[in-house]
Amino acid sequence: MIPTETSPVLAAAARNNADWCAAVCHSHGVPSRFGDAAWSSARRTPPYYPDAVTLHPGAVPADVLAAVDTATPDCSIKDSFATLDLAPEGFVELFTAQWIHRPADVAAGTTAPPLRAEPVTTAAELRTWQSAWHGDESGPEVFRPALLDHPSVRVLGLYRGAGLCGGAVLNLGAGVVGLSNLFAVDPEDAGAVWAATIAAAARHFPGRPLVGYEHGDALVPALASGFDVLGQLRVWLHSS
Repeated sequence: MIPTETSPVLAAAARNNADWCAAVCHSHGVPSRFGDAAWSSARRTPPYYPDAVTLHPGAVPADVLAAVDTATPDCSIKDSFATLDLAPEGFVELFTAQWIHRPADVAAGTTAPPLRAEPVTTAAELRTWQSAWHGDESGPEVFRPALLDHPSVRVLGLYRGAGLCGGAVLNLGAGVVGLSNLFAVDPEDAGAVWAATIAAAARHFPGRPLVGYEHGDALVPALASGFDVLGQLRVWLHSS
């Protein structure tokens, strides 16, 4: 039996992530819509972003499949509660991850983070940030300047002196702050990136709990930074 109830924080994390996906799509001129069970786009979304995100653990395949394009390659669905079986519909599991949560009342620490967090405010800064996020300059243009004007989004550059050491995105929605696209230019700075991002979130959106998702080795610094695991999500990719 598919569960129909979940924790309010997990439901907020799913909705917050869908809000972020919708913002990225809007910056590309890709329309999307929110329904009771899922957020979805009938057009192919920007690279690395799903065509649908479930918003309720009771969602069934029909809730998302009717709203997305499975006729062209690379349709993907974020099963926020890991409750869907989309294999019979021609999908394969791309990866699983863990939702994470850091309550608003968890202390951020008494020492200043080793990295300085500054909002990205110009198209030129965003190009530099995106190249560092990709690891080179040849990746697709996922993040467009229109995102910098979104009132609920902060793109952060993390610096040591004048050097860009990492970055992250914050988005406010569903009463929580989503952390996504965290990266460290040097893997040894991963803990510092998390510390600086948490501190920046407290400044930009005070009093809000933090949510996100990670998997594999990237989960380790998140848990070391005061996050707890909320539950599992799964991303499906259409195999044709």
